[in-house]
Amino acid sequence: MKYQNRPDAILLLQDGTVFKGKAAGKIGTTTGEICFNTGMTGYQEIFTDPSYFGQIMVTAHVHIGNYGVCDEDVESDGMKISGLVCKYFSPVYSRPRAKGNIQNYFEENGVVGISEIDTRAVVQHIRDKGAMNAIISSDELNIEVLKKKLDEVPSMEGLELSSKVCTKESYFYGDENADHRVAVLDIGVKKNILRCLSERGCYLKVFPMDTSFEEIKEWNPDGFMISNGPGDPAAMPQVSETVTKMIDSGIPVFGICLGHQVMAISQGIETYKMHNGHRGINHPIKNLITGKCEVTSQNHGFVVRREDCESHPEMEITHVHLNDNTVAGLRFKGRPVFSVQYHPESSPGPNDSRYLFDQFVESMKMVPA
Repeated sequence: MKYQNRPDAILLLQDGTVFKGKAAGKIGTTTGEICFNTGMTGYQEIFTDPSYFGQIMVTAHVHIGNYGVCDEDVESDGMKISGLVCKYFSPVYSRPRAKGNIQNYFEENGVVGISEIDTRAVVQHIRDKGAMNAIISSDELNIEVLKKKLDEVPSMEGLELSSKVCTKESYFYGDENADHRVAVLDIGVKKNILRCLSERGCYLKVFPMDTSFEEIKEWNPDGFMISNGPGDPAAMPQVSETVTKMIDSGIPVFGICLGHQVMAISQGIETYKMHNGHRGINHPIKNLITGKCEVTSQNHGFVVRREDCESHPEMEITHVHLNDNTVAGLRFKGRPVFSVQYHPESSPGPNDSRYLFDQFVESMKMVPA
């Protein structure tokens, strides 16, 4: 839906491509790596996902804001995207449970956006040319000035961002009388990961990313969860060392997304930056153990190197992405340690991957007290 009296805005990509539109959200300027998400629903979950920190999000679906915003749909303590690019940014919403409109939500969170542009053209450009840095501005329309600002933005490759979004203090989640104690290493955790574990009889203690293994182990957990998060997994050597000790402890370990990548790096497996990443709610995954396929939600711009996984004597590929055959899941031979590249806590319609949380809980039951 169009609305009046919005200032002009500019989207400038790193390769010099310019798109002109109308301001959405806060009036101002923002920068980040531009990427796109193909989901038709779940925009508030996307905006608040810590894994999107430092990124400008292009929504492939036409209407954004049409069902408003509400507290139940957030995945963290606030919006994490750097900016938004969309076709129609609607301040009018129709969902009864919504608490407010998207324009006010963006202003309250200080997020800059641009609308009224051909997002099909933007998505096609990123798909063909790859993810790159970009700048959105509604208070500075001089292209040369914007180019200079954009030149100062660092590449996502080599960037550590988890420290910007993880908790600074440990906290507890769930019922302290639950059957299992799970230590969560927060490198950008989504709230629904915590909910999924709590619903399965787990009491959680969430630790900051720089917590030592020794301090985490003192809590005497039955399992370790390595969360999702933003940035380049290769830029987190301290976290990798902590995860190595977790894996060697004999206690079950479950890694999701960035957690999956860090676990692989801890075992000498390399990661690399993808051309444009996987971001959406209908990515097809095949479980090589069961032969079944899953419809999954994904959000990652890095992936583990398949050749390294195949040649590793202690690891086994458990899941693959059916679009490009990249590694989507790993497990250690003879150890209760596994990880996936996608988001089993998400609900892209079906809950095909929730069994992974059950698998993690079962692995804790099998470890001798």
